[in-house]
Amino acid sequence: MNGTGDYPDKSFHNLEPDYDQPVFQFPEAGRKTILENLELLYGQVRAQMYLQELERIARVYFAHKTPFMKEWEKQFRPENRFTEKDVILITYGDLVKKAGEAPLVTLSNLCTRFLKGVFNTLHILPFFPYSSDRGFAILDFEEVDPNLGTWEDIANLKKNFKLMFDGVFNHVSSKSRWFQEFLNQNPDYTDFFTVFSTKDSISPDHLKLIVRPRTSDVLSEFKTLYGTRLVWTTFSPDQIDLNYKNPKVLLKMVEILLTYVRRGADIIRLDAVTYLWEELGTSCVHLEQSHAIIQLFRTILDAVAPHVALITETNVAHEDNIRYFGDGRNEAQMVYNFALPPLVLHSFQTGNATKLTAWASGLQRVSETATYFNFLDSHDGIGVMAVKNILTPDEIDMMALRVIEHGGYISYKADGNGMVSPYELNITWYSAINREDGHESVDLQVKRYLASRAISLVLMGVPGVYLHGLLGSVNDADAVLEEKQTRSINRKSILESELMRMLEDRSTSTFKIAVSLVRMIRKRILHKAFHPNAGQKILNVSPALFCVLRTAVDQSECILAIINVRNETVDCSLNQDFCEHPPQEWTDVLTGKKYAAKKNKIEVHLKPYDVVWLHAEL
Repeated sequence: MNGTGDYPDKSFHNLEPDYDQPVFQFPEAGRKTILENLELLYGQVRAQMYLQELERIARVYFAHKTPFMKEWEKQFRPENRFTEKDVILITYGDLVKKAGEAPLVTLSNLCTRFLKGVFNTLHILPFFPYSSDRGFAILDFEEVDPNLGTWEDIANLKKNFKLMFDGVFNHVSSKSRWFQEFLNQNPDYTDFFTVFSTKDSISPDHLKLIVRPRTSDVLSEFKTLYGTRLVWTTFSPDQIDLNYKNPKVLLKMVEILLTYVRRGADIIRLDAVTYLWEELGTSCVHLEQSHAIIQLFRTILDAVAPHVALITETNVAHEDNIRYFGDGRNEAQMVYNFALPPLVLHSFQTGNATKLTAWASGLQRVSETATYFNFLDSHDGIGVMAVKNILTPDEIDMMALRVIEHGGYISYKADGNGMVSPYELNITWYSAINREDGHESVDLQVKRYLASRAISLVLMGVPGVYLHGLLGSVNDADAVLEEKQTRSINRKSILESELMRMLEDRSTSTFKIAVSLVRMIRKRILHKAFHPNAGQKILNVSPALFCVLRTAVDQSECILAIINVRNETVDCSLNQDFCEHPPQEWTDVLTGKKYAAKKNKIEVHLKPYDVVWLHAEL
């Protein structure tokens, strides 16, 4: 038993708590860590009181665990939580629809039929009732949106896949019961949010310091029972930030966190966690209090549900992003590798992988239990914040200009100095890589597309693919106009019948991409050299090539991946000094072609956008 995907189809949790079993006790080290974090957040006096309440919440959760789960956890090995077999499919619950059928049922049938044994984990983007932002303005954290399905449908997905849930713990919908109780001035909720009486409560100097991913006003006005109040809204007036200075908010979110575990979550994505704590006089990002909350979540999960991992979503500079690993063992087990998408895009736009190679050369193994989440596209877009210290401002501007030329959009953010800058490129990955109104053949565009995706599959970490990325979807300009939201360009819902038609027509780019990408993933999951803990060495061979050597943890095999980022033929001659024990022959995993080493060199002829994964036994 290696990790979370190896358990048989048995229930991990009872529907009702079993209070006949022994009461759960936090391990002493974990209890000490939780107390330290509570003291940082709330001071020594209140920390003791809220520690007791956290223990009660943990005990209630623990009482739902089955004997089978407890036995299984004894064999669980955190260092093999993620292996080469882990590939995550990212999707909304309703990206594929079928008349007369709940979308979650359609998703389950589609994934079980076509993708079982390819993707072992499904990240279902927020599937809770919501009022805006396609699920990220949540009305009720503990219910499934009836337009999508039920908790039973989620449980059915769990039979064949591990699941990633979204922990949208930074904010709640303005239409939620919690915020409505605030408007009613219910004393239990008046301190659930960060509230000011007038705009003058925040000085202009403090406003300039605040870093946000939007350009809208940070304070939104609402009418309450006792007059007008201004409420902190990092993202939009419909997304009200929760006030973690109120310990009751933290306790409630821990309760919800453990509810998600009980409902089947194997990974919980902490959305926008860099903005959890507001403190005037600071930038309000990356504060030590936010890190303390993540550490607290991690410590609780390690104690009561060690198979569940945290992944942080922080579209920020790379050096700030990787801080959410903590010391490699006390915060997130994975972070979104936000620098990867813009660097891959830049490489293919320019035909030059130099910047990508230099950045990747600096990637190090975080720890035996933590790694990167390597993705290229998502429900949002291509974030550029992570590369602001890697690419020059001119290079970022040129990348953005090309995205606009390809039919995309640019989202801007407030910089904290009164200025704004590009935050995110809103475009599908296929349209970003290929110009739809160009004169290239479909086959060349597909080949370029697959070459770009191959990079995310070979780097150290766990790869993820957005469903529209698997299908090679193009921009949905109509949705942008209809919904007046640039992110809608990459969120189109597809009729199942239309999807089947495209997948059955061998001439479509959808068929060519989906079949080829699935085949590539099937090859990947067979090789221990792609384990997240496998060794990684980036080779600086040519600006036209991205080259990485991966070596299995047990030294049994290695794979040399070479990707041509140019629309031209490249001859690659590699001295095998990069290998401690140079093999005499390599075999391309993808084609079966043999490459013999001559005088300690291997010669590889790469046509435009060729991908080779050269394998050797050690």
